[in-house]
Formats: sequence, C-alpha cells, structure tokens
Amino acid sequence: MSLLQIAEPNQSTQPHAHRFGLGIDLGTTRSLVAVVRSGKAKVIEADDPADTLLPSVVYYPSEGTPLVGQAALNHQADDSQNTIISAKRFMGRSQADIKFSHPYTLSGASDTMPAFVTAQGQVSPVEVSARILSTLKARAAQGLPEDSIEGAVITVPAYFDEAQRQATKDAAVAAGIDVLRLLNEPTAAAVAYGLDKAGDSTERYYLIYDLGGGTFDVSILKLTDGVFEVLATGGNSALGGDDIDRLLSNWLIGQLGLDAADVSLHDKSILAQTAKAYKQALTEQEQVTIDVTLQGAHFTGTLSRDELLTIIAPVTRRTLSVCEQVLRDADLSIDNLDEVVLVGGSTRMPAIQQTVATFFNTSPLCSINPDEVVALGAAQTADQLVHKRDDALLLLDVTPLSLGLETMGGLVEVLIPRNTPIPVKKRQVFTTYQDGQTGMVVHVVQGERDTVEHCRSLGRFELYGIPPMKAGFARIEVTFAIDANGQLTVSAQETTTKTMSEIDIIPSYGLSDEQKEQLLVSGFQHAEEDKTARSLIETKVEAERELLALQSALADFGALLDDTEQQSLIAHMNVLQGAINNNELTIIEDLQTKLKPHSDAFAAKIMNQSVKQSMAGTNANDWS
Repeated sequence: MSLLQIAEPNQSTQPHAHRFGLGIDLGTTRSLVAVVRSGKAKVIEADDPADTLLPSVVYYPSEGTPLVGQAALNHQADDSQNTIISAKRFMGRSQADIKFSHPYTLSGASDTMPAFVTAQGQVSPVEVSARILSTLKARAAQGLPEDSIEGAVITVPAYFDEAQRQATKDAAVAAGIDVLRLLNEPTAAAVAYGLDKAGDSTERYYLIYDLGGGTFDVSILKLTDGVFEVLATGGNSALGGDDIDRLLSNWLIGQLGLDAADVSLHDKSILAQTAKAYKQALTEQEQVTIDVTLQGAHFTGTLSRDELLTIIAPVTRRTLSVCEQVLRDADLSIDNLDEVVLVGGSTRMPAIQQTVATFFNTSPLCSINPDEVVALGAAQTADQLVHKRDDALLLLDVTPLSLGLETMGGLVEVLIPRNTPIPVKKRQVFTTYQDGQTGMVVHVVQGERDTVEHCRSLGRFELYGIPPMKAGFARIEVTFAIDANGQLTVSAQETTTKTMSEIDIIPSYGLSDEQKEQLLVSGFQHAEEDKTARSLIETKVEAERELLALQSALADFGALLDDTEQQSLIAHMNVLQGAINNNELTIIEDLQTKLKPHSDAFAAKIMNQSVKQSMAGTNANDWS
C-alpha cells in the first residue's frame, strides 16, 4: 500500500523543508539581516564580527571587485571620493534636491537621480544599495538551508516618499531579493518590542523616536485589539548621526582656530571620523580627552556629555520640533502616550536619551539593542508573511502627504488626505467641463496646498472614449489605490462605456527633506490665503460653466428670445466674462446674481417649448 505525503496548507510538500523570510534593515550607516528560527528572531552574524552590523559602505577601487562593509570603510580616509557612504541619503532624490555636504562628484541631469563618479565609472545610489543587499543576502544564504529563503521584508524610513520606496525596491530586485513587503522602520520596532502584547482591549499610544545615522523618523502608533495603526508620522530623510558628527567636527575646527571654509572635504571626512570616535566614547564615559591636529594646528582639551549636548542642540531641537508636529497631527498630547521607544544607533547617546526623557517626562524604552531592533521586527513580520499565520499582527501604516488630482482652474481635489492608513482605496466621480468632450487628462499631485502650482506633480495620463454629451452629464469614476508597500495606482473609468485607463505612480526622483517640510509647513502657513484663492477659482469656474451653458443654449434656442431679450442676456454675459478675466470675486458674485433673472427666463422658455413639443398631438384622454 502506497502512502500519501501530506503537508499543511501554505507549507512545503516536504514537511522537513523549512521556509524563511528575512528581515533586512537597510540603514544609512549600518545594515543588517535577521531571521526567525525556532520561533525567535535573531540577527545573522557575519564571519567578521565588525561586519555583523554591516557598514553601509561600498568602495570602488581602480581595479578589482568593489568592497562592501568594514573593508570598504577602511578606505574612507585615503580615498573618500571612491568610498560611497550614506548612499541611502541619495536614494530616489534628484541632483537638485541634494543640498547637504558630501565629498562625491555627481553626474546626471538636475531633475534625475544622480550617479557617483568613481574609479570604476558612474554608479547609481540604487547600485550601491544593491551591493549592500547582496552581501546581506549571501550572509543569510550561508547560514540557512539551500533554497529556503522565500523573500525579505525590507525596512524604510516612515517618511520615505513613493520615489524613495521605489528606489529601494529596485535595489532589492537588482540584488535578486523578492520583496515581501516594505515596512516602516518605526512599525518594525514596535513589532520587535511586542507592544501588541498589551493583554487587553484598551487603546494604547506609542511614540517611536528613530534617530539613525542619516535619517530621523517619528511615528505615533495606536494599538486596539491587536491592530497597530499609524496615526501620524513625520521626519527628515537627511537628519541623523552624520549631522551630529559634522557639528562636533565643526566644533573641533573652531577649537583649532581654523575656518571651516578653508578645510578640504578630505580633511573634513577624516575629522568627522575622529569626532564620531569621541562621540561614541562619551556613551560610556562622562568626559573624554581631546587631542586633535589638523593643517599644523593642534588642540588638547576635554569634552563632557553636557558640552556635547550643547554642541548637538541644532539636531535635537529639530527632532523635537518634528515630535511636536506629529503629536498635533495625531491630536494627542504628551500625557496621552503610554510609551516612548528609542530606535536607531544614535539613540545610544546619553545626550539623546536625556533630551527625550526630559521632553516627554518619562524614561524611554531602549532595552533592545537600538541597532538591531528594526531588523528583528522586520524578521518577525517576514516570518508571519511567509507562513501566513492566522495570528499575524495587522499593521496599518499611513501615507505621509495628501494625494489628489487637478480639477478645473488648477485646483486640487484631495482623494486621500495625509496620515490616511494604508492599504487604502478611494473613489470619486467627476464629470466633463465642455459639451461634446470625449477625453480628459488625469493629473495626479501630492501636497497640502489647494492649488496645483503649490503641490508636486506625480504623474498624468489620458482617458479617451468618453461619449460626447452635454457638459456635466458624463460620469468618470477616478480611483486612487495604495497597497501595503505604499505603491499608488490611479485609474479612471467612464461609467457607461466602461472605458478605462490607469497609471502606476513611480516618480523618477523623490522629494527632498526641504520640499517635504515646505509642503507641510506651507499648508498651515497659507491656509487662509489658500481658502480665499480657492473660493475665487471655484466662483470663476462656476461662472465660466454657466456662460458656456448659455452660449450653447443660445446656439440651439436663441430664436425663442426677441432681439431685446437676446441683447440684454448677451450684455450681462459679456460683463460677467470681463469680471472673470479681472479676478474680482465680489463683482463676479454680484454679476452672477444680476444675470440669473435673464438666464432663468431663458431656461423657462426652453422648458415651455419642450413641454409643448412633448404634448403635441395628444389630448386629455391620452392622460386619463
């Protein structure tokens, strides 16, 4: 008798064959990979302990294979031009957006993602990231059974926009990694801390303060009945430990009596590493001795934790400003928070821990290694996705900026407001503006202002095949859909013919941190101004539509008016058109009121004629 080999649903047909999902923290300064084995998430160690927390560095020598990790970092001092550090800062951003200091020569157009000019030619930030991811994948493959890796959950800053997320996915594809999901770093940290294990149905609020080497993120998570919802998120994709190192190195330059403008990029790079070493020493010590020599100048002295806190104040102030904004967005106060969680290597600093504890009036959670916590949470999420566990934690992330489309007059109609939980799908019906219109352009924008000119264009597509009808009669249903990875798809469908067109929004570059801050801040600063401008535009559009309808009616039914009536109607229409051209809101509204009796009388005559025509040839008995 033959035996059937039986496997549980969603598992391998070979019961002994394990399947693993990797959790990858692709960091600005350090990257690492973790996996769940025997029910516990663990970081996969490297053969060289210095590379377990893999430096996110790739060195491109003039000859030979590029080096990754600590071996690459060793070349920073002698060949900074070909040692690519913090490539994550360049991901999905245009060359025009990159305003921060760096030692590299960049190539490419101002509106596209740049490439690093190296001894081995031009290399994009995506290619640099792909080499780092390939190294992590190879490390995992070495420690796991052959062909057992199903894919990976890769973490990204919560404030990464569509282009930056797409660049991350492109890097993973280039590294031969199947992306199970992109997961926001703060959400991964919450999973690692097991904040979902509260044990009751009470609503709980957690603030995740994530200060890494090159990015800063804040997210407020709400936990209800095992569902994590990101209420609000904010951050800066160009703020982190690297900036602390620069502030400290600039302080050292000042102590040396030098002018920062006279120090070469190469010397600044070396000094930044020296500053970083002093910063790290102050994690364990209350005070360190400074001994620095540069360009013939020499300085010897001491540096205490309190002095360091003063030096890095520009960075800490900016992080706390983001925290305040995110609390406002979530409509919460500090007292509403149940826990504050520290994430990211820079939060090892006692100065940062002290700043956070003072601001939030509580001791933050930092019991899990802040360098590992994100990768551990990503590994747990990957394990849930690979094995499709019924008890998998439901994670609801949010979209960081409002998404909408352009309507008549250059106005923005928001379909998905900022901080809306994702995945999400929103639909809205629009109509045509002109008689006989058979096509339309759907222009997708992102931002917080009421007019297109003040928002960012994400893409546009065309819809044809609309049946020709009177203006306002066609029905076009526009759908915005964002998946769990933050991928936006926009479609438009004419409801009678089912003609459809759609676009996947994949911008070629992302928003800079200045642009993202400006989109948010300007939305608040210009709220009243935008309200007035929107009112004017909406009034103008309404008046123009009325004039178009009257012109169409005159062409079809003008004979119903005598010369005096027709001349009076046309005169009022011309005066209104003149006011529209001059942007006079109150005058437009007043002239619309004066035009109304004439247009109503005309409409009544058209209606009477229609009734007479429909009744012609009938008698009372026909209606009994």
